[in-house]
Amino acid sequence: MIICILVFALTLLITVLIERKLLPILTRRAKQPIYDEGPYWHMSKSGTPTMGGIAFVSAILLTLLCSAFALIYSKLTAEGISLLIALTFAFGNALIGLFDDLMKLYRKKNGGLTPLQKILLQSLMAILFLMARYYFLKDSTVINVPFFSIDLGPIYYPMAMIVLLGIVNCANLTDGIDGLATSVAITIGGIFLFLSESLSSEVSIISSAIIGGGIGFLLFNAHPAKIFMGDTGSLFLGALTVSLAFSAKNPLLIIPIGAVYVVEGTSVILQVTIYKLTKKRLFKMAPIHHHFEKSGLDENRICVLAVIATLLASSFVQLFLGA
Repeated sequence: MIICILVFALTLLITVLIERKLLPILTRRAKQPIYDEGPYWHMSKSGTPTMGGIAFVSAILLTLLCSAFALIYSKLTAEGISLLIALTFAFGNALIGLFDDLMKLYRKKNGGLTPLQKILLQSLMAILFLMARYYFLKDSTVINVPFFSIDLGPIYYPMAMIVLLGIVNCANLTDGIDGLATSVAITIGGIFLFLSESLSSEVSIISSAIIGGGIGFLLFNAHPAKIFMGDTGSLFLGALTVSLAFSAKNPLLIIPIGAVYVVEGTSVILQVTIYKLTKKRLFKMAPIHHHFEKSGLDENRICVLAVIATLLASSFVQLFLGA
């Protein structure tokens, strides 16, 4: 508990300090291009600095690296290695996001890496993540699903790839209005922290870092946002939150806990599929947070609803824990 409090406090403090230094620099050099096909009222946000996620990425990297070595020094070697693997996976995705953000700024429009380039790079990160967990931690292919456990055998790995890539990209889609991705990540971190007593020590430490970094960034990202996290931040948060489920020895835990991510991604798939089949739109705009905006909800209210939805969906977690 003392380590978790320390990780939370340090991550929060470092995030705020770095963001304060970054804000004037990014305001001059990294102004966010707004997606042409997005809501027209978002055009007023054009020029808001982006890549603010660098602050909490840096803070979380520092505190979790120190925590990992502390765990290994304390003879909790498996937990320390698991933390390092999760952190490396998240950092790899942050680098993909950073490159994407830099390309958008260079081209001065909302289009960086192509979807194929992104998915190939993310797939490489996911494969390395799974290989590392298998080699160093001997991860089991047994998972808990509601009411029973099942050994997936070789099927576990393609399923794990879908979970990893799906959540990382759904987290990216969730970053569409001020404070939404940050609020959801903080809530997910809080739920995993609450559950960590029955899971493992690295889960509680990673969760504390997510909460600290998220709150530190939310001070700048709450509506009206002074800065956006960019793909640098959203891909990092998506990767770190999904890695929590693997550290908890059950990848499917992220489905109820990350339900908002799942709904955001599913809304885009449904919108595209139904439009191609019927030429009609299921939602006013996708991802679904834009549908709510067009329905008259303001950004702060959508964030609150997303937090409530995350908490409610997490009431099903015990089914996945086999309890």
